[in-house]
Amino acid sequence: MRRRRSVRGCIIGPDMSVVMLRVVKKGDKDIDKVTNADRPNRLGRKRASRIRKTFDLDKKQDDVRRYVIHRKIEKTVDDKERVYYKAPKIQRLITEKRIRRKKTIKNDRVQRWKTTKEQKQKYEKLISQFVKEKKAAQNAERKAAEEAKAAKTPAK
Repeated sequence: MRRRRSVRGCIIGPDMSVVMLRVVKKGDKDIDKVTNADRPNRLGRKRASRIRKTFDLDKKQDDVRRYVIHRKIEKTVDDKERVYYKAPKIQRLITEKRIRRKKTIKNDRVQRWKTTKEQKQKYEKLISQFVKEKKAAQNAERKAAEEAKAAKTPAK
């Protein structure tokens, strides 16, 4: 039976089922299945920069993907033994594909900015032309009204 004892200090009794500890200093005798057991590192680093730091890799020459810790998984399905490997996805890994993608994204952004600028200039040109035509129409209308008024009133 497992019981959870959260606050107890340094007292360990027979009712404790799990003890979380880290061996800092090894004594004269081995503790069975603790200090004399060899356990491989099941989980490794996941971030590209930390993998480089752990294995002391060169950023330009060494491929980080070759240094990720893989887990070997064996399954038996229908009397056939199948072996495959699992590895975590490397985070913050800069590949040629990522560089290409970033470049296209940047080019798209620049292209959008240029087209917006061109469209704004076209719009301003169109508006200024519309305003000129409107002013010309108002001036023509005013001249026509003045001529009509001059034609109605007799000259003295």
